[in-house]
Formats: sequence, C-alpha cells, structure tokens
Amino acid sequence: MALILNRRGFLAGSSAMLALHPFSVRAQANQAHLRIMETTDLHVHVYPYDYYADKEIDTVGLARTASLIEDIRSEATNSVLFDNGDFLQGNPMGDYIAYERGMPEGAMHPVIEAMNTLGFDASTLGNHEFNYGLEFLMNSVSGAAFPIVSANVVTSMGEEITGDETLVPPYVILDREITDGAGETHAIKIGVIGFVPPQIMNWDRKHLEGKVEPRDIVRAAEAYVPKMKEEGAHIVVALSHSGIGPVEHSEGMENAAIPLAGVEGIDVVLTGHSHLVFPGPDYEDHEGVDVAAGTINGKPGVMAGFWGSHMGLVDLMLERDGEGWRVAGSEVEARPIYERGEDRSITPLVESFEPVLESVAQEHQETLDYVRRAVGKTDAPLHSYFALVADDPSVQIVSNAQTWYIEQMLAGTEHEGLPILSAAAPFKAGGRGGPDYYTDVPTGDVAIKNVADLYLYPNTVRAVRVTGAEVKDWLERSAGMFNRIEPGREDQVLLNDEFPSYNFDVIDGVTYEIDLSEPAKFDREGNVVAPEANRIKNLQFEGQPIDPEQEFIIATNNYRATGGGSFPGADGSTIVFEAPDTNRDVIVRYIVEQGTISPSADANWQFTPMDGTTVLFDTGPRAAEYLNDVKGVQIAPAGDGPDGFARFVIRL
Repeated sequence: MALILNRRGFLAGSSAMLALHPFSVRAQANQAHLRIMETTDLHVHVYPYDYYADKEIDTVGLARTASLIEDIRSEATNSVLFDNGDFLQGNPMGDYIAYERGMPEGAMHPVIEAMNTLGFDASTLGNHEFNYGLEFLMNSVSGAAFPIVSANVVTSMGEEITGDETLVPPYVILDREITDGAGETHAIKIGVIGFVPPQIMNWDRKHLEGKVEPRDIVRAAEAYVPKMKEEGAHIVVALSHSGIGPVEHSEGMENAAIPLAGVEGIDVVLTGHSHLVFPGPDYEDHEGVDVAAGTINGKPGVMAGFWGSHMGLVDLMLERDGEGWRVAGSEVEARPIYERGEDRSITPLVESFEPVLESVAQEHQETLDYVRRAVGKTDAPLHSYFALVADDPSVQIVSNAQTWYIEQMLAGTEHEGLPILSAAAPFKAGGRGGPDYYTDVPTGDVAIKNVADLYLYPNTVRAVRVTGAEVKDWLERSAGMFNRIEPGREDQVLLNDEFPSYNFDVIDGVTYEIDLSEPAKFDREGNVVAPEANRIKNLQFEGQPIDPEQEFIIATNNYRATGGGSFPGADGSTIVFEAPDTNRDVIVRYIVEQGTISPSADANWQFTPMDGTTVLFDTGPRAAEYLNDVKGVQIAPAGDGPDGFARFVIRL
C-alpha cells in the first residue's frame, strides 16, 4: 500500500497496516475506501476550555477532535472532512468576536482560522450562524479556505427552486483523486449540498426578514440533487444541519434527516442540530433509523454530538461503475474524544492538536480577558441545580432584569400601565449537557463570564401583549417538563427527559401551582394533546385569581416571542416591543445599576401537594451544597443517579 497525500498534504494512508480500516485492506482494483469525516455543532469550541467555569476541560474542543482527525486520516486510503454547521456562535469566544472585537471585512474569525488549519473540504450553515446578522456571517465565512454551501436560504426566489439566488452556493462538486485497492488513482466527483432548518426566520427574524427566505429542506434537495448528478457528481453527501425527527415529510419541518435521506441520488446524510449522537443509544428505538447498521432511511448517516465531543465517520466501500462510482458497502461510527467512568471521572482519549491551539491562541487570551471583567456583586450564590423543581435564583435574576428593562422601554407608550410579567427558563440544567452543566456563581464579584453562564444565547429582548388565558396556557406548555405522577406512589421519575429545559418558562409576577396528577396539555412540540388538562392551578395576580380577559405584557426573548417552542400567545403576532439589546446586555446593565444584587428566588410557584407521593430528580453533585436554600419544596438526597448525576427525592 503506497502512502499518498491529499490535496492539502495530509497523510491519507499509513504504513501501519494494522491500523488501516478493513475497507482499505480489502479493496481490490476498481474498488476504493473513502472515509467521510464530520464535525457538527462546534459552537466556537476550539480550545478544550470552559470559559464560564474559567478552566480547562476534556469534553469539548475542535483542538481535541483534530487529534482524532489526524489519526483517522491515517486509517483510510482516502478521506474528506466536512463540518455540519453551527460554528460561529455558542460560547464567550463567539460573543467576544461579535460584540467586542468585531468582524470587519477582511478580518479572520478564530473558528474559521482553526478550520482552515485542519483543511476542511466543505461546510454548511447552521441556524446559529445567523444570530449576529448577515453582515457578520458573510464577513466571517469569507475567510474560509473551503466552500460553504446551503441550498435552502434564498435571497431571491426563482420560478423554480433551481432558479433561486441563494445566500451561499447551494452545493459544490469537489474534484478529487481517489486511490483504489491496486494503488491506481482515479478521478471522483463528490457532490456536497447543505441545508438549515427553515425556522431561522422565527429564531432570527430581526436579522433576516426582508433579506432572505427559507425553502423546505426536502423540496430543495429534490430540486438540486438531480442537477448535481447531471453535472457529474458520482456520490452526493448531504450536510444536513437538521436533526433526526419524524419519518414522514411535512412542509417546513425542522428535523428532516429521515425524509431527506429518502431523496433519490443522496448517498450519505451528515446530520446534527440536535446535539445528540448517531449511531448510539440516543436513537435506539427511533423509527426510520438502524443504529446497528448506522443508516438513516437506509442510507449511511452520522451525527457527531456537539462542541467537538465526537468525530463522525462514514466509511464507504466504493466500486467503479462505468466512468463513475457507486456505494457497495458502508460502516458508520461516532468516535468520542473522552469517556466517562462509572465513578463520574472523565478520561480524555486524545490530546489537543497544537497547530489548532496556536491558530487561535491570541483570541483565546483576549476572550479570557473579556469574560473575567467584573460588572457587580451578588450577596447570594446564583445556581441552577434546582431550577426545574423550585423557583430558582439563576432564573430569578434574569426575570428581574427583563422586568426592569421593559418597564423603562414601555414608559410613555400605549402599553404603559399594563402589568409586566417576565418569562425566563434555565438554560444550563444538566440533561444532555451532563452533570456539570449548571450555572454556579458564588457570592462575590459577578463577571461577564458569569452573565454569559446565566444566559447562554445572544437573544434579544422582546415584549408580547397577551391575555390572562394565554398566560395560563403559556404555563401549561411549560409544565410539559414533568411526567404525569400517580398520587400515593413513591419514587416516580419526575422529569420528562425529552423536554428541553429551555422550554421550561417560569413566569414571574404571578403565583401558581403545578398539579402533576394531571396530564400535560401540550406535547413536546407544542401540539394540544389533552384539551381538558389543567395542570396550572391557583393562578393568581396580585393575590387574586387571574382574569382570563385581562391583558398583560410578558418580557421574554426573540426566540420565544416569534414562535420558538410554540407557546400560546407567542407566535410573532403579539410582539409590542423589539429591543436592540441582547438579554445578556440587559442583565449586565441591571447588575451594574444595582451594584450589588440579592438574587433570592421568591417562590412564586410550587407543586400541588399530594399525600404519600414522592418523585425522583437528578441534578449535579454540587447541588447538595445548596440544599438548604431551596424554597417551597421538601427535597432530600437519595444517592447517585446515572452518568455522574446526583439523585434527590422530593416529597409532594
């Protein structure tokens, strides 16, 4: 087996024969092993560093994934490397570049610099690429030494989809040379097409309205893939920044990987967006996928976790088919950068790749300086360990800041004088993020890194005008966070692990109870499934039952106000104020003005009591330090939970 180099000089074969993938070993003349590598949802995690905790960690970072890339290239005769989007936003380095340093024309974004260092072959756009606006996006990607494609973000609609003018090219056909099992080289054309959820128009309407329009993912694929084949693509790889969702296609669906894989002509689907891993237990019983085979709707596919946690691998055995190539076999793997032991310990499986660290060393240090600035003080700890089971200080401070801001913004308007409520959700509340994924700010100085920890996303503030009935249904939607609990039984599982914590809105300014004996009125997607359900009990405003006809202002964010999460009263039509400021900036200003904040929760909500009933709740191990601070709930330690979590029992 001869050693060969790919177009950027990286080793594409290895003299260590035992390390070669079986497809490389078995390939004969006119057969070739092609390894497709995927990163996805990097969210600016280049360094293995938690900027919120201000410490190195072993569970994230493209610099770590890069070590896998170098090893993985040596296992295959031929390889290509793709990114699946969501690379520009998601940690303080991204915010530092966007809000402090800026991205003037000609500047280099650090994550692009790191990706250039590794020789990516192509990427697509994710929904978070749009968070900072189109000018920032386009200036950032202009520095990429690789094509960036997206077929369904359109700047000018054509009569047919293939006549659209798209924000970036819809697809690219990569001309490569591939070495077969006999050592002969051949030309191969690899078509790469990209997609993003159409919901970008809800999530970033301020930046996008009047500038771009989205197409349905599957419809765009059906239009462009035949064109790619006509232009000579031998195989087609779909970079789908869209999760593995329903089997059947519906117009405008967010998680379209399964019907997308069914589009004729697509050979491989690289997916992401959901921050999960495929193949793996996350999709063990999911219709339309085969975890053992690593296929999505019969096609090889992979989802490589998030923040650089995994490298996605699709190994193809290709055979010559006339002048082209066809897929004769496939294997799929999501290879991790670390493993978690039964004792909660983290063992890194790779070390950082120094050229990647060096490429962004200056921006890393500048980010550390940025996040360490103090903006005020707190006289009580801010943590989110119990945010899903009791009124919580980390959510309370967000609500306080939003209310403070909207009161000022609506002064002198037609909405002045309406009661102002505030909706906020815990972003860092364990779940898929793991047992360390919680806000934990000690008493003392509050720095920018702490504010970013309280509020992860660069959302902007919105105010919506709703009725008392919509307030109740908003809370009914949030209450889907919990499983239905049978009165009188002990040790029932409390949380619905399919329900994301960012959709568990607590509304401040009213008081209420959540009756867990009732079914949830809404399902995970926000559809009404139990119209008569009534989980929200004793809902009061200023000590009186809420009037269903009374009007209220709810301070929230752009994601929620424009339909994110499908909450009643928040579909974009009820917005009465759109702020130019991010929620984070508002929190910083609030803390600066207050000087010292006292973020104790006011216990405005609780569970309806149930005699003889207990539920189990898993949270971070450090929660035990704050157990005595929890208000409105009887909670006690109950040993270890799974995957490094600590378990607590709540007596209802």
